[in-house]
Amino acid sequence: MTVRELRATLSAHALVVLVCVFSALPVVWAVSTSFKGPAAIFAPDLVPADPTLDNYRATLATFPVARLVLNTGAVAAAVAALQLLLAVLAAYGLVRFRFRGGPVVLTALAAAIIVPQQCLIVPNYLLAAQMGWIDTYVGLAAPQLAGCALGVLLLHQHVRAFPRSLLDAAQIDGAGHATVLWRIVVPNLRPVLVALAVLFFITSWNEYLWPLLVASGTERATVQVGLQAFQTEQGNDWGRMMAAAVLVTAPVLLAYGLAQRWIVAAFVQGTGR
Repeated sequence: MTVRELRATLSAHALVVLVCVFSALPVVWAVSTSFKGPAAIFAPDLVPADPTLDNYRATLATFPVARLVLNTGAVAAAVAALQLLLAVLAAYGLVRFRFRGGPVVLTALAAAIIVPQQCLIVPNYLLAAQMGWIDTYVGLAAPQLAGCALGVLLLHQHVRAFPRSLLDAAQIDGAGHATVLWRIVVPNLRPVLVALAVLFFITSWNEYLWPLLVASGTERATVQVGLQAFQTEQGNDWGRMMAAAVLVTAPVLLAYGLAQRWIVAAFVQGTGR
């Protein structure tokens, strides 16, 4: 390795480390704040001088953590499963059933990723109200199913990379499209599907605006909406808010940590094909 290549490598690694530090600092600060008492909340100490668990005790005693986590987990799991199903069916159909409008559909899917979901809030809310979905789990989950465009595009690349002769041979042997999809394609896409499921789950878990409109202040509220309880006219209870945020974030971090290898591999393979 030449001196120039060494400098380029060190510069790239330094940039990555810098980005990681800036990304992790808010999380570390939130965790630190959750262990601070009221008098030390605004102290510029990354490590609390006198750490306490009072914020966690008060949060667990007054904040419905279990209920909110259960609501959010159920909705996020349903959204992830249904988005994954739609993405698999759409990707397989676009690859195996060639038609003139295929490129147009792929372009529309790419455009759907660019369009902010906030632009669809009003029509989605009117549709949910007409269907009687307000303050229901169906109302929380159904409009989020439109966010599977990224999954369709990613799976489209993986399905297209399958040897076409293998799929044609299976059909010649008498296997229908359903058999080919679920017994040949899906088992070979398991790492990608797990990665997409985790990404879909995290995206739904972090959804705030739609649950705020559909189920705010009800028994079906999600964790993102529930955290508003710490914002009052008298001021924000930062210690308890950060403690609650740490508690409700733990399941998502655990899910991502378990599937991190598959997530990275899925995107690397998808962009390389």
